[in-house]
Amino acid sequence: MLAQRNIFTLWLLLLLHDVSESAPGFNLFNRERNPVPQEGDVRLFGGSASEGRVEIYHEGNWGTVCDDGWDMAEAQVVCRQLHFPGAKTVVIGKNYGKASGPIWLDDLTCKGTENHLFKCAFKSWGTTDCSHKEDVGVICETTGTNLTISDSTHSLDHSISLSDELGQIFESGNGCDFQILVQSATGNRNEDGVPEMVTTTICTHKMILSQFPLFNASEGMTSITVPISQSCQPHFTSFIRYIYTRKVDVTFSSAQCLHWMAYKFGVKQLMEDTGRLFSKILPEDPLFNTQVSLYEYAEETGDLVLQENCIQYLAWNYQNLTRSPAWTDLSVDLLGSLLTRSDLVVPDEYFVLQTVESWITEKGNSTSLKTQLDLLNRIRFPMIPAEVLYDLEYNSSLYSTHEKVYRENILKAFQFNVLLFSNLISNPKFSREDDHFKPRFYTSKPWSTVITPDQTSRLNHYQHRGYQTPTKSLSTPAHNSLIFKRNMVNWEANVFNNQYECSNRGLRCDSLPMASLITHNRLTDPSNIIFRNRLLLICQGKYICHVQDFKANTAYVNGSKVLTYPCPDNQYTYRFVVRPEYV
Repeated sequence: MLAQRNIFTLWLLLLLHDVSESAPGFNLFNRERNPVPQEGDVRLFGGSASEGRVEIYHEGNWGTVCDDGWDMAEAQVVCRQLHFPGAKTVVIGKNYGKASGPIWLDDLTCKGTENHLFKCAFKSWGTTDCSHKEDVGVICETTGTNLTISDSTHSLDHSISLSDELGQIFESGNGCDFQILVQSATGNRNEDGVPEMVTTTICTHKMILSQFPLFNASEGMTSITVPISQSCQPHFTSFIRYIYTRKVDVTFSSAQCLHWMAYKFGVKQLMEDTGRLFSKILPEDPLFNTQVSLYEYAEETGDLVLQENCIQYLAWNYQNLTRSPAWTDLSVDLLGSLLTRSDLVVPDEYFVLQTVESWITEKGNSTSLKTQLDLLNRIRFPMIPAEVLYDLEYNSSLYSTHEKVYRENILKAFQFNVLLFSNLISNPKFSREDDHFKPRFYTSKPWSTVITPDQTSRLNHYQHRGYQTPTKSLSTPAHNSLIFKRNMVNWEANVFNNQYECSNRGLRCDSLPMASLITHNRLTDPSNIIFRNRLLLICQGKYICHVQDFKANTAYVNGSKVLTYPCPDNQYTYRFVVRPEYV
């Protein structure tokens, strides 16, 4: 009777509860494309991407390391082997979950310069007088700076009503009729050579899971087995509870697993919201391995929100990307996607051409001629300065290989530079919508100027003393075309940090800080040209965290709540970019 009463209650709650959802151990920082560990590999278990119990792989099994004698030298070796910049601290005595394997290393002594942990001095494999209570852990640095994102909790609430009641039914297990067997490989093998597995059983209600066909909770089915990484296994219960309640607390470490589970079982809203949290960690990796890995993962899972967040960050910080270890490993598709974007932040278009040529040259014969042509055709040759175009035949490393495509694009660029707009639009090959005739975000002279944090602080000092605020000025041609070279436009850039200066200038500042970019002379014929100027916020002089357009010559910077990517202490460098376009 009790079971029948719970089933009836569940049916009643389902009728009242809006459970509509628009949808039929994955570590994003170290994606397991090759799941087979190699001798001497290390991993961090039971924590987050950058923290956990140190484990090392030997003779087909993962084992732990005793904390005897451990200090920062040993921790540095582990973290660098895992491709982190370095170690933050050694963790002694913390419980990272049950350790089932052997204790492989004890009395370890490292210089701190070794490339692999097993290169350090130790007794011998498996020789120890320690217990698993003495297993050592480490916390690795996530950047080469003081920028760190804590594993803070974010509460996602997609519930409407009766969420708590459904949660109580899940917790009690009364009337459950569908079992989920969650299996994780420990990485070790049993004596018979079969991989060692850890299994957790969760009893659920078929009528709840039937909303998501990928659970296969159809009539006649009583269970499902879900293979999952061991690091994600602790979060699977929270995921199932979300199916009932539409509520879950997410940390940055659990977000990786919850996103993968939501993708696996078609829980679209949870996948999108956890994907948005990743934008907060994108600036954390100066080596760009995380950003590239997350983009590829977003493509595989079909998460368009996460995909855009990743590629936008890469586009805004393209110059840093080209200097990083991840640059030469970019996929053709990712590089091609970056080259189509108008929000690519670069010194000039010639810089884009040079980076693409170097990428193609580095790849060598692994990139087909067709692929090379496709990438080169995404360069906006009309935006390359005319004086550079003239010497391109002699300065380009790929000109002789792709002479035809270079000649065609250089001709199109020269036409753009010497013909009036009225002549261009009469040419059937010219289109107002063609991105090749539109600028990206060019930061070299004369199109850009900068106001640094120390300048804004001096401005505030002068303002309080009643002095006129210094300004930054720049002069740009009215357009990128060579025929406008002598038709100059003078601009004045300002950042206002208090109402005194706004009032002094006769301006109304709805919020602070406020940036302005004002021209004091008008074009003689402005009908065919429009300025789509941008303000770039550079966090601590390291990465672009936000891009703002100007409306009525002003752009408001309302602090971290509106930043696309986080910036500790809101320490910005303000870069003003002038962008004229034909209309």
